[in-house]
Amino acid sequence: MVTRFRRSWGIALSVCVVAAGLAWGTVTTAAAPEQKGKFELLSGEASTHKPGKVKLIEFADFYCPHCHHFDEAGLPILQKEFGNKLEATMVGFPVFRNKLPTPFDMYEQAKIMGKGDEMKRVLFRTIHTDKITGVLDRSLREGLIKEVGLDPKAFEEGLASGKPAKAFEDGKQWGERIKVQSTPTLLLDGNIKIEGDNLKTDNIIAVIRGILDADAKK
Repeated sequence: MVTRFRRSWGIALSVCVVAAGLAWGTVTTAAAPEQKGKFELLSGEASTHKPGKVKLIEFADFYCPHCHHFDEAGLPILQKEFGNKLEATMVGFPVFRNKLPTPFDMYEQAKIMGKGDEMKRVLFRTIHTDKITGVLDRSLREGLIKEVGLDPKAFEEGLASGKPAKAFEDGKQWGERIKVQSTPTLLLDGNIKIEGDNLKTDNIIAVIRGILDADAKK
């Protein structure tokens, strides 16, 4: 059973929870006096921050409608606000049980071939707008692969290699290690986690802005 909670992106955003009964993680505020916003600082994870840029990892499930909403409404706001100072990547993290992993494997293969963002958008549209939630068989995949500008033969060979499945499994283990409890969950610069009640546009912007402002003061 998936429990949904109301959030706000200017329009409502919800999250999909991994399993009923999980509690939200403890929220930590500023890592430094000048840091603004609400987030959890992960003491066991090293920072990957590089001055002048924030790396955003979104842990998301292709079957989660709220992840689709973030991709359509939330992420574009952040990208417009910060431009090339924000580097955003999705990591597949399934919260819906008994769903085929094919979209996650396709996304990972597209990333390998340099079209990850394009494939992400196509997969979200196929599942949530076109309402194709069953088996993405080879004939259906071919159309999606061509749509993002990739060669179907090379793509299928990549899928068969097992590398995309391994990358997907590595991403799941990463999410489990940092205790991702719902999707979408954001990880900034390797150790700043934003989830649950803190998934609001103004809060995420405040956290990212605080990181960049701290760079400017150095």
